[in-house]
This record gives sequence, structure tokens and C-alpha cells, in this order.
Amino acid sequence: MVTQWVTPELVDEVLAECRKRDRRPGALPAGFMVYFTLGLALFHQDSYDDVAEHLVGGVPELSGCIPHKASFTRARERLGPEVVERLFHHLAGPLAPTGLTGSFCWGMCIAAVDGFLLDVPDNQANRRTFGGPKDSSGKPGGFPQVRVVTLTETGTHACIDARVGGYNSGERDPAVAMAGSATGMLVIMDRGFPGVELWKAYTGAGAHLLLRARSCVARRPVQHLPDGTYLARMNLAGQKGAHPGGVLVRVIEYRVDGGEVIRLLTDLFDTDTYPAPELAALYHERWEAESAYRQIKTFQRGRQEVLRSADPQLVRQEVWAHLIVHHCLNRIIMHLADGHGIDPDRISFVKVLKHARRSVVRQRTDTPAKIRKFLIVLAAKVRRKLDNGVRRLREADRYLKRPNSLYSYRPKDQQRAPARHVPVKNITLHTTAVQ
Repeated sequence: MVTQWVTPELVDEVLAECRKRDRRPGALPAGFMVYFTLGLALFHQDSYDDVAEHLVGGVPELSGCIPHKASFTRARERLGPEVVERLFHHLAGPLAPTGLTGSFCWGMCIAAVDGFLLDVPDNQANRRTFGGPKDSSGKPGGFPQVRVVTLTETGTHACIDARVGGYNSGERDPAVAMAGSATGMLVIMDRGFPGVELWKAYTGAGAHLLLRARSCVARRPVQHLPDGTYLARMNLAGQKGAHPGGVLVRVIEYRVDGGEVIRLLTDLFDTDTYPAPELAALYHERWEAESAYRQIKTFQRGRQEVLRSADPQLVRQEVWAHLIVHHCLNRIIMHLADGHGIDPDRISFVKVLKHARRSVVRQRTDTPAKIRKFLIVLAAKVRRKLDNGVRRLREADRYLKRPNSLYSYRPKDQQRAPARHVPVKNITLHTTAVQ
């Protein structure tokens, strides 16, 4: 199914752009290795031999002479990550047709910027390149991790743009780098992103913003608006409120079921055209990006799985392959949803993923006729098996699956400090009334 969009012509074009040529007689060709890399992402739990068998098992001339794993590794190294990255940027983009619920508001495509982490094999090269979490003593506290930041279309979970970096690289700089891909969109972000540089990058690219912010950001009103929102200035750290380097933002504050105060920043100043209640309701579309990440991390890659690549360049290649496969699977979902006039959220990603895997295993030759036949078979199961039914409200308590240690670190040669007893009469309980 991937070959419907990752065509041989597109692969040849990208290989030519990256100047990848097959110069070694008898070596695995670069074109085949592009599809093999995508196969590794589609069948993440399978070995190299198994993936090769899936791809060429139906061709008798090839199925009997599958190369050794080391040959595939060397061929992946020759291919490098740049080819797969450029292939992703050729394919990525919004998929929603005009008018799709949850994809457009006030004529603008709704997108969300966020990031996620993937565990990679623990070795010196990966840890030196990507970094990872550490415990209270400064020692590695888990696997090295690669950070992926994406610009995601909320209505379809399609990836519009992405950046791949290390654990310590943060999310704001990659988000700034993707500003050019958000032209004409309304972009939603969480409270870790607000900043003057990011704001200017997106508004300068013709995008509009809806960002959650901490209480210390743009906290002094400059002008109160008729609907209860207000204008304030967001400045760089250490700048005065009237500094010309800052930006003017509209601040919206609200509570949900009497909980904490949520503060949103936006550049949509017209209170009549962009009412505050509608913007507050729209912010929760940001969680659709988390649903897209769940599709990649939990279903496509596998729950708590570690990426297979032991080399940093191959790690990047593998991540881009996962993003390409995820985008192609969402294209299948949109094709099925358009053909039956239903919301794409009602089509099960897991079952489409399983059917795509089976189509590779059952394939004999990769022809357009067989692709059309597969789509007809898959479309016949939309109502019976792939349709999730009416979408339920996504409300659930958040739990930290890997809690940090609550105990402070004490070196082996350090004596434990004596306990300090505080008289009970000196302890005062403070209560705050919630209005």
C-alpha cells in the first residue's frame, strides 16, 4: 500500500536529489533499501530476515537468496537518513477536505505543535548524540531518547512537518523551524512553547496562534476588551514591559469545572469574529496530536518497544520511516472516510494497520490492479469492522507511568544527617478558598 504514494518514480527523484548511486556491483540497491527501511517501520517487531521475506517472499527468484543481516545494515548506512527525510517532506502535508469537522475553523486549517520521545538502544554513540533522562545523582536513568516535534493536522492526524533531535534539544527550537509550514493555519500549542521568537516566526509566516501560557507570561493588562479578555505584552526575559522587542497578545482566562485557571494567548484580537468561548473550546483540539503520537508509539511501533537501530544516523532514518508509514496509513483512512462519507475518527487505525501488514505478506507482485483490489476489500469492511462507531468523550485521569524517585540521593561515604524534630505547635495549616 505504501507504494501507492511512495512510487518508484518519487524514490528515484529523491535518490537523485541526494546523489545516491548504486556504485557497488552486487550490493543491495538504494531503491530497494528505501522500501526495506519503510518495511522495518511497518513491521517493527519483526527481524531483518522476516521483513525481507515479507517484501520478496512472493518472488521465487528472490525469496531463496535473502542476504545476511550485516548486508542490510551496511546498505542502510550507505542510504543514510537524508533520503528518507526528504521523502517524508515530499509526502507530508494536510489531508483534510474542505469542511471536515475538527479540521477547519473560521476558514483556517487547525494544526497543533507538540513532541514525543522514543527510546533508542543504550550505547555510547546514541547516548552521546541524543542524551537521555538522568537520576538525582546525574547518572543515566533510562534509555537514550530521540525527540520528535511535529506540526499535526488535528482533524486527520496527518503530519504536516516534523523535526528530529535529541532528548536535551527541547521542543521550542524545532517548533520555530517549522513556522514556514504553517502558513494560513491556526496553530495550537501547550504552555511550554510561548516565546517572542516563536510568536514572531509564526505570525511572520502568515499563521495564527492559540497558545496556553503560564501565569507569569503577559500578566500585566495593557487594555481590557469588552468580552472580559485583555491585551498584554509578551517580552523577552529581562526586558521592560514597554520594550519594542516584545509582542502584543490577547489573553483569555477561564476555568473548567471550577479547576485551575487556564490562560490562552492569541493574535486574534477581534472579539466579535473570534469569541473567547469558542477559542477556549478550540484549544482542546490540541489533544488530537497526542492521539496521533499514540498511533505511532503504541500501535505502529509497539508498546514500550525500543527502536532497533544502534547507530545515531540509522536512528534518524528509522524515525523518518515511521513518520512516512504513519502518514500513508492516515491517507488510507482518509480515502476510506471520503468514500463512505464518514468522520475519519470513526475508522480504526489499528485495524487499518493490520490490514496493511497483511496486504504486504499476501502480495505476489506490486501492481496497481492489486492495490485497487486491496482498497475494495478494505472498503467493504469499513462499516463491519473498521468503523469505531460514535466517538466517545476523551476524558481520563493522567497518570505518570514512570514516576521519578521520591528519595534524594546520598553518596555512599556520606553520613546520614540527624533528623530535625519540629514542635507540633509551630506547624500552621494554610487553606485557600477556591472561588
